[in-house]
Amino acid sequence: MSVRTRFAPSPTGTLHVGSARTALFNWLFAKHHQGTFILRIEDTDQKRSQSVFLQDIQESLAYLGIAADEGPVFQSQRLPLYQQAVERLLSSGEAVREEGAVIFQVKPQSVSFNDLIHGTITVETSLFERLVLMKSDGTPTYNFACVVDDADMRISHVIRGDDHIANTPKQVVLYQALGLPLPLFAHIPLIVGADRARLSKRTGATAVADYRAVGYLPEAFVNYLALLGWSPGGNRELVPTEELIQLFDLTRARKTAAQFDQQKLDWLNGQYLKRTSAEQLAGLFEERLRSHGLLSNHVDKAWLARIAVLLKDRLKTLQDLEEEHTFFFTDAVQYQEESVAQFLRKPGVADFLRGLKERLSAMQTFDTPVVEAATRGLIAERQLQPKDAIHPVRVALTGRSVSPPLFETMSILGRERVLNRLDHAANHLAQ
Repeated sequence: MSVRTRFAPSPTGTLHVGSARTALFNWLFAKHHQGTFILRIEDTDQKRSQSVFLQDIQESLAYLGIAADEGPVFQSQRLPLYQQAVERLLSSGEAVREEGAVIFQVKPQSVSFNDLIHGTITVETSLFERLVLMKSDGTPTYNFACVVDDADMRISHVIRGDDHIANTPKQVVLYQALGLPLPLFAHIPLIVGADRARLSKRTGATAVADYRAVGYLPEAFVNYLALLGWSPGGNRELVPTEELIQLFDLTRARKTAAQFDQQKLDWLNGQYLKRTSAEQLAGLFEERLRSHGLLSNHVDKAWLARIAVLLKDRLKTLQDLEEEHTFFFTDAVQYQEESVAQFLRKPGVADFLRGLKERLSAMQTFDTPVVEAATRGLIAERQLQPKDAIHPVRVALTGRSVSPPLFETMSILGRERVLNRLDHAANHLAQ
């Protein structure tokens, strides 16, 4: 059987984590079986459907690297197809018109279908005695359009969240009434928050675009989404996309809800950042810094690569770059008041900073070993404890009490910035 899967979002909101995971599972399954992945836009609700949400869906899928083999196909452009199916059911007497709508009369019976994850599921049709097929405004209902589209697109596997299990028996009776072959169904577990309740904005159901904006690498985010309700085996956690495609099948899908773990996502993204080359990371830095107005038009890429080497083991997301390390990219340092009070406003600090400025201004080069030797030499001459001098210097140069290794930071900042900041701290911040 030729594998054909689909992802069918409605452009009535942004693409969130749960929907993105559904799209990913469908895409991985199709790629694993050399099949076809189709993007279908369920936009028959014209009042709520908006082009801005469609754009968000398409951009978010592109960020995740999920490309459709066919589509996008828009339901709003397929109304004649639904009308043809309705006429068949009206002609056979299985559907009737009521107050402008078309109603399917469900016969009392047991409906069974095999779910590839949950096994055989049986439901009595007494739970849904009537099904609206077409609303009075001439648009199809979800269950009816879904059946007609999946059959017309020759969908082989319907992979969706298990909140749709209740819809499947309703769709099965419609397949049967239309004489259409059933696809295979696989209902994947929902994603829950730390409180085990269904994922909400409060517990992490943020739009994919927000994770992109924060600076999660797409390959890390895809890796994490794949682990929500599925396992590659062997307790593996870092699985690149190409390996996900090779390994993905539904036998490893879990039946129970998947918990969204923000700390694990941060850890996983940090692992991918560590494995990114300095040159690639410098490119990501440049793109991000320009978007935040923190880089001039002319930037030394080798200098950015030095920063990338220094920071790659410290970052959880790319957002950490502009939140904690802007001192590399701006002349005006944002000083933490508590750090200034703790480390700069002490007797003797201003004098030491002035002495260090004088010592460094005489250096022929500003390489890390030279800067370190000059600083430690002055500390020894003044018989200071290293921490009593290094912490004030760190705050003077970065505005923070915690920073990347100080001497590498000084070398990267360069002589002019270091001397100016030492002077400013000595004369305006220290006692």
